[in-house]
Amino acid sequence: MAIAVYRSNPLSTPLSRRRALALAAAGAGLLAFRPALAARQGGDTIRVTTTVGMVADAVRNIGGEHVDVTALMGPGIDPHLYTPGASDIEALSEADIIFYVGLELEGRMGDTLEGVARMGIPTIAVGENVPEDRLLASQQYENAPDPHIWFSVPLWKMAVDAVRDALSEHYPDHAETFESNTAAYQAELDALDAYVREQVETVPEELRILITAHDAFGYFGHEYGFEVHGIQGISTSTEAGAGDIQDLADFIVERQVPAIYVESSVPPATIEALQEACRSRDWDVQIGGQLFSDAMGEDGTPEGTYIGMVTHNIDTIVGGLTGAESEG
Repeated sequence: MAIAVYRSNPLSTPLSRRRALALAAAGAGLLAFRPALAARQGGDTIRVTTTVGMVADAVRNIGGEHVDVTALMGPGIDPHLYTPGASDIEALSEADIIFYVGLELEGRMGDTLEGVARMGIPTIAVGENVPEDRLLASQQYENAPDPHIWFSVPLWKMAVDAVRDALSEHYPDHAETFESNTAAYQAELDALDAYVREQVETVPEELRILITAHDAFGYFGHEYGFEVHGIQGISTSTEAGAGDIQDLADFIVERQVPAIYVESSVPPATIEALQEACRSRDWDVQIGGQLFSDAMGEDGTPEGTYIGMVTHNIDTIVGGLTGAESEG
């Protein structure tokens, strides 16, 4: 089973004394809260709090009717820059179990998650279930892997297994249901993986170049054979300079890349600047559409699920690079 592993976070900002005191106060409240939670865990619906929507979606698929899931970060929210507020502390403190990606994705939330774990709430980093030799290294931060594992469907299947294992360990009365739900969902993920690979084959090899606002799609490129470039680095806490944009514009013109992509959780300004830099070089690169990177779409839409998000992304990527019409 995946376990939470805490280490110094190169993407986070050190907590101020005031913030540390606030977390300590929240922790004191958690201590008083745990006996009530222990009494609830006998048979009532399991209260689950997650960070990003991709994790929440996995928990809903595995937990089914036995879970009530709250995701702290909704559509358009950047987890790299997210700072928890009072309502987030409350949602975490009221949880029976907490799931998050880990691998430094949640950046500024690392100290908060460590704090609630110390209060006795099971706190699971699903990304820790991916073997280290399958993780891509960050080019920005030493000893910090790229956390965007959901862009490889096979790796995300490992994260789903971590959800099953943790729920089964802490709620063994429902373990059989969790197992059957996982088997059904993993079959859907296998079909999704096959669909992505089929769509990739429709793109000529020389056009399999993906350029986005930040470097979130490394696992996609590694898994499905794309050359990937982002204006910003793995974390959106880094800033792109004018030189970065000019260098990437030179690359786009040289390779005659037909399309570049905005992201739902990153302001479009840098991509628009990149487009203008290409046009100044007499190459009319198009914005091929909006991709979902660190956040899924709105609840109740296909893109508000992991499968729908990945499907939208590959359809949009293929459509932009091949000139085919694509929705979104």
